[in-house]
Amino acid sequence: LWIARINAASRDNGLSYSRLIHGMKQAQIAIDRKILAQLAVTDPSGFGSIVEKAKAQLQ
Repeated sequence: LWIARINAASRDNGLSYSRLIHGMKQAQIAIDRKILAQLAVTDPSGFGSIVEKAKAQLQ
């Protein structure tokens, strides 16, 4: 369920789940999937900023 929530929220922000996780590792963002899923539901803007940082590392 966590991965499904993260995937849906990350796709809403223009990034697939796998690319998000890869970008987070490159950006050295260490947040586990449970917390990411909670952020995606309770704080979409905070989750969006994490996605943006991951996107920046992928380019």
